[in-house]
This record gives sequence, structure tokens and C-alpha cells, in this order.
Amino acid sequence: AGPGAGRWAATACVVTGASRGFGRSLARLLAPQLGPGSVLVLLARSAEALAELAAELRAGAATGSDTGSATGSTGLQVQCVAADLGCSEGLRTAAAALRELLQDASFRRLLLVNNAGSLGDISKSFLDLTHLEEINSYFSFNLSSALCLTSTALRAFGARPGCSRSVVNISSLCAREPFPSWALYCAGKAARDMLFRVLALEEPGIRVLNYAPGPLDTDMQLLARTKTGDLGMRQHFQRLQENGQLIESSVSAQKLLQLLQEDSFPSGAHVDFYDI
Repeated sequence: AGPGAGRWAATACVVTGASRGFGRSLARLLAPQLGPGSVLVLLARSAEALAELAAELRAGAATGSDTGSATGSTGLQVQCVAADLGCSEGLRTAAAALRELLQDASFRRLLLVNNAGSLGDISKSFLDLTHLEEINSYFSFNLSSALCLTSTALRAFGARPGCSRSVVNISSLCAREPFPSWALYCAGKAARDMLFRVLALEEPGIRVLNYAPGPLDTDMQLLARTKTGDLGMRQHFQRLQENGQLIESSVSAQKLLQLLQEDSFPSGAHVDFYDI
């Protein structure tokens, strides 16, 4: 296929946690994939980092890296939503923005990528997690906000004849396996996977994917190597880095894009970077 072939026209694409790491890499790859009449919604806490990324993506769309396409004239609409999904105020801001944007009847496709997430305090063991507020705030950001935002987006977009809707949850091996010091992260990822499996079951018309991107070379991985309470785990992550086994975000994001383009996964499936 030549450049610009198979681009998604009139797509509303939303990426949470878009300002850095995997979300940023994915947004960069998705932008050229979005054809005329599309909007890319970048959602994260940092307004400054979002504005930088948006400027870069708009410039790329304006120069039209696909020769001969109308990208230059149509441009890509990039919207930034600066909101902290960990607090109810931020979630309200994000939900209101999505409701407003997604009601546009001209969109033929919705793609929502739930990427925002945090590790939690990985210096703590299970027995150290005694504060209800800390635990609740962790799950509020990593679980509740993903559920609220997804249901809000899907309701706003609605079931339109001939339109496709896809929801991606950025998962982890931790959704399947327990890791010492990572009780909150593992529980959050497992619960998120199950939420999206229920969505896939309830809504057969929606394509749902739980994608585990592998051990990425990001700030989160740096935290894992330096802050994990469990020594064995800390050494494991240090070895991955020393042996060059960490995955570049762009490489994993490319695999996710490929999965979405092929669109042959069973809805609700958990697909790992290493499965592809």
C-alpha cells in the first residue's frame, strides 16, 4: 500500500496519558493514520507537554508527509485536554470535553485508547498498604477514571449505523501475574482487563482490546528499577535494562497500530507485545 493508503477518514481518536512515554509515541503514529475530517484528542495532566506534542503533530499534518494527499489543505485537528484523571474535577473536565467533541455526527469511527496509569508506591509491600485514602486514590485514577471516561465516550458517540467503535486498554503482564511490591499495580491492571472483557461481552458491536505493551523504556521503568521494594524485582528490571531488553515505546506502539489495522483480534482479548 502506498503512503496514505488505508487511512481512517472521519475518525475521532482519543489517547489518555498522551504527554509522554507510550501515549506520546502512539499519538505520533496515529496522527498520519487519521484521514480527512478526523480529530486526535490528547489527554494528560501537563498542558505544556500536550501543547508541544500537538504543535509537532499539526506541523507534520500541514507539511503532508503523504505526498499527493490533501493533508496539507485539510490538516489534522488536534485537541488538547489538560486534566488530572486522578481527581473528580479533572475527570469532569475530561468527560465534558469528550461529550462535546464526540457528538459530532460527521465521525464514522471512534478509537479510544486508555493509556493513562501509574505504578503507585512500589516501595511498599502488601502489609505496608494500610491507608485507605492512598489505596482509594490509586484505584480512582487507575480504574474508576478509565471506566467513567470510556462509558462517557461511548455514550456520547452512540451506536451509529455503519460506524466502527474500538476501545483499547493498555494492560500489562501484571494483569495476569502477581509481582512482589506491586500489589496495587497488579490489582489495578487485572481489574481493568476484566472491566473491558465485560464491555466486550455486553456490547458485541464494539471492538475491545487489552494490549500489554511489554517492558517499555520509559520513566515508569526507571521507577521500577530504582523504587521497587522487593530486591529480586528491582534486580530483574535492572538486568532487562543492562541487557538491552527494554522495548522502545515507538516499537510497541507500532505493533498496537498493526493490531488495530488488521482488526482480527477476538473482542475482549488480552494480547501481549510478545504474542505478535
